[in-house]
Amino acid sequence: MLNVLLAGQKWFGAAVLKELVQLDGVKIVAVSCPYTTDENKDRLFFEATRRDIPTIQSGTLNADTMPSGVDLIVTAHSHDFIGEKTRLRATYGGIGYHPSLLPLHRGRDAIRWALRMGDKVTGGTVYQLSNRMDGGDILAQRHVFISPYEDTARGVWEDKLSPLGVELIIDVVKQYRDKGFIIGKKQEERYATWEPSIDRPPSFRPDLILLPYSG
Repeated sequence: MLNVLLAGQKWFGAAVLKELVQLDGVKIVAVSCPYTTDENKDRLFFEATRRDIPTIQSGTLNADTMPSGVDLIVTAHSHDFIGEKTRLRATYGGIGYHPSLLPLHRGRDAIRWALRMGDKVTGGTVYQLSNRMDGGDILAQRHVFISPYEDTARGVWEDKLSPLGVELIIDVVKQYRDKGFIIGKKQEERYATWEPSIDRPPSFRPDLILLPYSG
């Protein structure tokens, strides 16, 4: 049995949850998400509570609040940085989905920057969480075509990259379930780009990076 902690929010997080609960050999032991009384604001919270899955308030997940027995952390539209101490509490660490062809367009507004820069091709990437934002080893990746003149960021996300992300995450989780730890492909830093958030605050980072032992 692969025990999963899902951290995320909104439609994408709820969509990933619905697919994960259908997988044989996979159990969601907890969900980290925003608490809200408005179902339209966070579907993941309502989906988790409806299924009686324990929840952790978004922004409070860290090594101290991390449940025991977690094998894999899965992030799905999570804006909280999962620190190293937290990841080390999980057998296989964590994975995330980014709506770009990493290492291109790291950062929280990847789709908007892809359209602003006139890209005709973008995509989605599932990667291992690391101490570098959006910089971990690549586990799965697929491209889609976009039109910088006709498409909108919301349309690209809802119609192309979020359905792709659900599919890629589920495929990777199945690999962890069947094979154990997966070795990813290093990102090519010479091609890396990073753009700042256009109108949103930076990601929450509760854990400091662990310092190497020097004794």
